[in-house]
Amino acid sequence: MELFYFCLFCYSLGMLDIKFIRENKDIVEAALSKKHAQVDIDALLVLDDKRLELSKICEGLRAEQNAASKLISIEREEMKRSQMISEMKLIKEDFEKKETELREVMDLWQKAMLKVPNIPSVDTPEGEDETGNLVVREWGEKRQFSFTPKEHFEIGKALGVIDTETATEVASSRFTFLKGDLVLMQFGLIQMCYEILTNKGTLLEIAQKAELSIKVDSFVPVIPPVFVRPVVQVKMARYMNPEDHYMFPEDDLMLIGSAEHTLGAMYMDKIIDESDLPIRMAGYSTAFRREAGTYGKDTNGILRQHQFDKLEMEVFSLPENSMQEQNFLVAIQEHILQKLGIPYQVLAVCAGDMGFPDYRQMDINSWMPGQNKYRETHSADLTGNFQSRRLNTRVRRADGKIEPVHMNDATAVAVGRMLIAIIENYQQEDGSIQIPEALRSYLGGREFIGKKKE
Repeated sequence: MELFYFCLFCYSLGMLDIKFIRENKDIVEAALSKKHAQVDIDALLVLDDKRLELSKICEGLRAEQNAASKLISIEREEMKRSQMISEMKLIKEDFEKKETELREVMDLWQKAMLKVPNIPSVDTPEGEDETGNLVVREWGEKRQFSFTPKEHFEIGKALGVIDTETATEVASSRFTFLKGDLVLMQFGLIQMCYEILTNKGTLLEIAQKAELSIKVDSFVPVIPPVFVRPVVQVKMARYMNPEDHYMFPEDDLMLIGSAEHTLGAMYMDKIIDESDLPIRMAGYSTAFRREAGTYGKDTNGILRQHQFDKLEMEVFSLPENSMQEQNFLVAIQEHILQKLGIPYQVLAVCAGDMGFPDYRQMDINSWMPGQNKYRETHSADLTGNFQSRRLNTRVRRADGKIEPVHMNDATAVAVGRMLIAIIENYQQEDGSIQIPEALRSYLGGREFIGKKKE
């Protein structure tokens, strides 16, 4: 690879602009502290100085070498020509030495840059972990049961629609067989969400209710690959813990942990015209996570699985609209939960709990009566130009100016967790599950799963 392209590749993987880091060192160091990231910014800036110095030297030596080659090509006197060739060899040796040194510095610089997280927004709450997340609003009344509500896995096992025991024998722990009506409910959930996301009229109503003044159009349905190249995942800034992923080194591939990991890369190295934004996509896929570090947590049922299905929303927008786009995504999430009749809380995620590439993160926790607690079912991430800079995804303004786009991603429905919320909120004393009205048409118009005939 030519040195120029090597340098360009490394620079494109920078997350924050190095100029921004240099001019806003205090802000960056504060972000590092808030997000529990460890990067020596002083050492990074020293590396950057060295990178710039060596780049300038190499550029000069390359120019000398090119100039010498031209002079040699037109020199007719043999002695002088021989002397010029010897001098050019010295320049070449010096260039190769400095080029090697630059590669080493660039490697260290790149590794340090990749560890610098995005800066949290000014309205991001302070906090060390999830206990610092701030409840913004709540919706729905918790159902009062005349019996002690059960957890989803007890109900699902009794009805024969959740079978983790057999899945453990066939695969391993944290896998399951979903069966019967629960499978129909899963695809009913997906179909319902796609009907919402592809209906411009419904989306307009959601935007108006949320008092948003944005351009509204339907989402483009996508079924993305479930494999991604590791280098692309690095550019997406979603490859911070390799042990969390299923890797296939011999193929230079890895399994995705969410549809956003491939949706967000669809416009990598592309320039989008301003008039084509926003671009909104809804990708349905199976996702895979090793769940490293969660030993002993949520081992029963389908809350925390190695394999699960999700419908994910991805948005590319103009910088001045990205905050409203995030609010729009949250409004869609709330619309889905309200349609299903699931009580929930909307939370502003604190800096210590938010994702590495996130500028602003909003979560929704849904009420799980069998567990007697709210559990996370949705997340909405505004990454600003953090991912797009790495992906080299840009917008061409009407005046010709080219700049990074802003990116958002958000859960439409994490199927397993939403099934849990439905099972636990709609459980009946006889062990059956009432089907939410919004889903009944997808299950033959029936009102219950497992209801015994009178």
